[in-house]
Amino acid sequence: MTIRSKIPAMSVVVLAVALSGCANMTNQQQRALSGGAMGAAGGAAIAAMAGGGLVTGALIGAGGGAAIGALLPDGWTGHKSSSQTATSK
Repeated sequence: MTIRSKIPAMSVVVLAVALSGCANMTNQQQRALSGGAMGAAGGAAIAAMAGGGLVTGALIGAGGGAAIGALLPDGWTGHKSSSQTATSK
């Protein structure tokens, strides 16, 4: 067998091990991880469109996304519910 034929199997094993590490994470840790991943993708995309460095954009986006994900409280939805707006008047 060549190395090329082993790459898909190795990729599946690495992905399974990486995803199993997320099972014992708290909600805050999961939000920080997903925020960092989405921020990295968004930062790299913006840097590519703006003609900047992809790595720099990804690092800035990952840092911002991870920070925002970690700092958001549990149950945050991004908008006020109708019960909150009715009681605040």
